[in-house]
Amino acid sequence: MFTGIVQGIAVVENVTAATGLSTFAIRLPDNSAGDVSIGASVAINGTCLTVTRQSGNTLFFDAMQETLRLTTLGDLEPGHNVNFERAARIGDEIGGHLLSGHIHTAASVVEILRPENNVTIWFQVPDQWARYIFPKGYIAINGASLTIGEVDGNRFNVHLIPETLRATTFGAIEEGMKVNIEIDSQTQTIVDTLARLGYDRPAAEL
Repeated sequence: MFTGIVQGIAVVENVTAATGLSTFAIRLPDNSAGDVSIGASVAINGTCLTVTRQSGNTLFFDAMQETLRLTTLGDLEPGHNVNFERAARIGDEIGGHLLSGHIHTAASVVEILRPENNVTIWFQVPDQWARYIFPKGYIAINGASLTIGEVDGNRFNVHLIPETLRATTFGAIEEGMKVNIEIDSQTQTIVDTLARLGYDRPAAEL
């Protein structure tokens, strides 16, 4: 499990593609990988991956074809920055909301507004996932636990403070980019339960 509190920005050093599999070499900041063990879980842009090898601050991960299809990891290239979070431990403070690291879908960045001292980013999700997105609800974007601002059909926005922009890759985000989305599990359970009882919410309700 993860908390959605991004621990830093890591750098993709190398991507090795094979049939149905890609291996990523990702360098964490200094003092961030000292006690990582083989088999440990690390969220890379919100995607839970397993450490297969380590060389200093560089960790190696394998991603299968299904993971590459469902997430934005297949677009990563050497030099790209990614958010990372190591798996939560018992007793850790839950500063965001609990995440599994299992990505539901990808969203597109459709608009970026930059009022003084903050940034508002609008995202668009596939219609079938809009049913789980509510104003003031939780959502994880590239592994960061965020509060949803406004919702308009299959579009929603988040408001980011300078610290979030500094500590994550959102500081360099651009229109047209794709991001990983993990829907809040409690929200999904409630919406699906109500749907089974006949109280369904239209997929792209305003």
